[in-house]
Amino acid sequence: MDDAVRQRIEEAAETNALLNAVKHDSEAQVGAIMGPLMGENPEFREYGDQIPGVIAPVVDRVNGMDAEERRDRLEELAPEKLAELEAEDEGEDHPLPDLPNADEYDTVRMRVAPNPNGPWHIGHARMAAVIGTYKDRYDGEFVCRFDDTDPETKRPDIEAYDAILDAIDYLGFEPDDVFKASDRVETYYEYARELIEKGGAYTCSCPQGEFSDLKNSGKACPHREKDAETVREEFAAMVDGEYESGEMVLRVRTDITHKNPALRDFVAFRMIDTPHPRETAADYRCWPMLDFQSGVDDHLLGITHIIRGIDLQDSAKRQQFVYDYFGWEYPEVVHWGHVQVDEYDVKMSTSTIAELIADGELDGWDDPRAPTVASLKRRGIRGQALVDAMVELGTSTSNVDLAMSSVYSNNRDLIDDETDRAFFVRDDDAHGGLVERQIVGGPDAGEPPYHPDFEERGRREIPVAAGVVVEGDDLPGHGERVWLKGYGCVRHTRDAFEYVGDDISAVREEGVDVVHWAPADGPELRLRTMDGDVTGVTEPGFLDYGADDLLQFERIGFVRVDSVDADGESVTYFAHP
Repeated sequence: MDDAVRQRIEEAAETNALLNAVKHDSEAQVGAIMGPLMGENPEFREYGDQIPGVIAPVVDRVNGMDAEERRDRLEELAPEKLAELEAEDEGEDHPLPDLPNADEYDTVRMRVAPNPNGPWHIGHARMAAVIGTYKDRYDGEFVCRFDDTDPETKRPDIEAYDAILDAIDYLGFEPDDVFKASDRVETYYEYARELIEKGGAYTCSCPQGEFSDLKNSGKACPHREKDAETVREEFAAMVDGEYESGEMVLRVRTDITHKNPALRDFVAFRMIDTPHPRETAADYRCWPMLDFQSGVDDHLLGITHIIRGIDLQDSAKRQQFVYDYFGWEYPEVVHWGHVQVDEYDVKMSTSTIAELIADGELDGWDDPRAPTVASLKRRGIRGQALVDAMVELGTSTSNVDLAMSSVYSNNRDLIDDETDRAFFVRDDDAHGGLVERQIVGGPDAGEPPYHPDFEERGRREIPVAAGVVVEGDDLPGHGERVWLKGYGCVRHTRDAFEYVGDDISAVREEGVDVVHWAPADGPELRLRTMDGDVTGVTEPGFLDYGADDLLQFERIGFVRVDSVDADGESVTYFAHP
């Protein structure tokens, strides 16, 4: 990088380090400011491998200030950020707005209502995160109801039911009740029959296009005035499966001249020939539409508050017609905008992800390249980090963007103190490949700490007798020095590293680069990332860890250990910088 870029990075790093230190009233950490720094300055990403070395002295300088000096310096550099921080300190404890009329209910009871046509992508997690947070806040109840009454268009995936419950558990919540709508079809039939008796529904055999033309022109179809007996008989025939798909529907009688055509005599039940994948529901052919099924269930299951997308406002209005027929009181409703997530090349769509998996372009729902909850879990990102980021988005009716850097920052705060450090030397073209050199003179092993902030945890022992490997981009020119982190300063002489001492002033005063390294005979390792897999060599102590342990590969980032193989290739998943 040139001097101008370096200066911009240093200036941005100072602001972020000050903000981090002031916010948490503690010393700033290089890892903790990497996410915000890269998120706010995407043009820095091409220098990602060099940035930790550039910002480390800046962080050290900030950490040398006392609390008052840090606040004064932040006010000088970024007064607006200090003002936002102080406003947060003075604000309410709850990032979410109060639920409407919550004090009028004995128990606040909310629901997530997933369609189990696949495991959750990241966007799906927002509903559970917010509802779970409201449950904790109001000491309420959390219902998970699988809206699985469309066995054809959005066909349920049998494995998705458990996958979604696993996702909710990963986020840190446990539903008070779990229901499957496909178990409740007889209940929907019962209420459909009652609606028919009240004059609120009629059977219709109009072709879809013909009815649409009538509806859009505000004209009733010829079946609207059928006598109740005929409607009862034809609905009974629907239940018995005597009609083919598209031959007969049951419609809710609304206002055929309503100013909104979408609310005119909508379909409550339709015929579907495709059997449901759940064996207990496979014999049904007459299935409720979501607006009818969900509306009935929200009442019967005691839901007090509903959160739904702003694009579903018509659903509440359609359901209100049903509620009026039965004399029910509609739940409180909060509408919000959609959430978009950055960083991923894969579209946040269940069908798209499923197609990529089927085509072999993704390994599965937990592929690190997939924008899914399962992927975040496998990468070692805590569910709480995602919940906190989702909750911070609030419930605005506007569309919102979730920056993954905020998830990473939250996760870093959760795991940094407990996560050991380790070295991993990447063998790829992007970092110059592996370069092996013998050590001449010097100690028999390097002894970097397990964690730089907790010396009491001890030090790792990394032998150098078999030589060491560094990334090609870190190899100094002949006659130049480099600092092998945790070992000391060496000079590149011919085809070896000659040990020249362990005086840290070479780094602090003379600008010698600090690099990570590994023994030449160290364990082989594969790092799975959002940009593809990277192979390389790690230190021997890695073999002491097990699946699900977390590590920070110094100068690279946090990883989750997936598998350990002393005789072959171990595997880790990249979490974030």
